[in-house]
Amino acid sequence: MIPKPPPRESPLGFLYFPPYRVQGLSVAGEATSIQIPELDVCFDMGSCPRAALASKYAAISHGHMDHVGGLAYWCSQRNFQGMGPGTIVCDERIAKDIRGMMTGFVNLERQKTPFELLTLKPGEELGVKNNIALRLFEVEHTCPAVGYVIVEKRTKLKEEFREFPQEKLRELKERGTEIVRHLEVPLVAYLGDTLPGPHLIHDSVRMAKIIVCECTFFEPDHVDRAKVGQHMHVNDIAEWLRVVECEAMVLTHVSRRTNLGYARERLEAVAGDLAKKVFFLMDHRANRARYEEQAAEAERRERELQSRGG
Repeated sequence: MIPKPPPRESPLGFLYFPPYRVQGLSVAGEATSIQIPELDVCFDMGSCPRAALASKYAAISHGHMDHVGGLAYWCSQRNFQGMGPGTIVCDERIAKDIRGMMTGFVNLERQKTPFELLTLKPGEELGVKNNIALRLFEVEHTCPAVGYVIVEKRTKLKEEFREFPQEKLRELKERGTEIVRHLEVPLVAYLGDTLPGPHLIHDSVRMAKIIVCECTFFEPDHVDRAKVGQHMHVNDIAEWLRVVECEAMVLTHVSRRTNLGYARERLEAVAGDLAKKVFFLMDHRANRARYEEQAAEAERRERELQSRGG
C-alpha cells in the first residue's frame, strides 16, 4: 500500500470588517501571524504567509517561537522581493534578543538582510500611516509580553466655532486660539498571548472597533490550565464581552485539540447573545459563507446604484 500524501496546508483565515481585513493564521503552539493590510501592520510573525510581505511593519507581542519563528524569513523575503527593509516593532525588553536572533541568521546565511528594529515603551507610539499610530501596552504572560492598539488621530472643529466663516477661523488660528479638539479613534486592538487583567479594559482596548485576541482554552475543567499557561479561557472572553464596545472580536490561538464547532458552542453557552459579535479567525467554513454573503450584498447594492443611474 502506498503512503498517503501529506495534508494540504490550511488557507489563511480571512474576515472582512469594512474597511479592514483581518487575515493570517493562528494555531496555539504552532504559529500566529495576523495582518491588517489596510493599516500596513502584521501582528507577530510565527510563520510568514506570502501576503504578510506586503506589510511594512511587524509588531511583535512576545518572544515565543510560535510568534517570532518567521520573522527573519519575513525580513529576508521583503529584501529578496525588492520591497524594502521591514520594520520590526517590539517591547524594549526583548529588543536585544530579537537583534541577536537576526544577527544569527545573517551570520548563518553569510549575507546581510536589511531591517529596522524600533522599540516602544508602554504608552509610546509609532506613526504607521497618515494620522494612524501604533501604540504599545503591557499584558501578562509567561515572558515579557505586550499588546498593541492602532489609533486614528482626528481633529474636529469646536462646537462654539461651527458657524464662524473661514476668514474668522483663520484669524483666530493665527492669534493662537485652539479652534479644534483632538480625538483618538481606536481602530484595532491586538492582545497577543495574555492572562485577563486591567489591560483588557483600557479605554483604547475597550473602545477599539476590532479586537483581536487569543482564546486557547474552552473546556469547563481547563480554567486552571489557562491560568498556569497564562492564556485566556472562554469564561474570560464572556466576562470581557460585557464591557467592550467593539463591533467585532476575532478569536485566535485555538489549539488543534479543540474542535471549532465545540468552541463556538461553549462561547454561546457562556456569553449568550454577546457571542454574535465574536468570530474565529480559523473557522474557514463559517468565514467563507459570511464573505460570500457580503459579496452578494455588495453586488446587489452595485446593481441598485447602476439602475438608479440609468
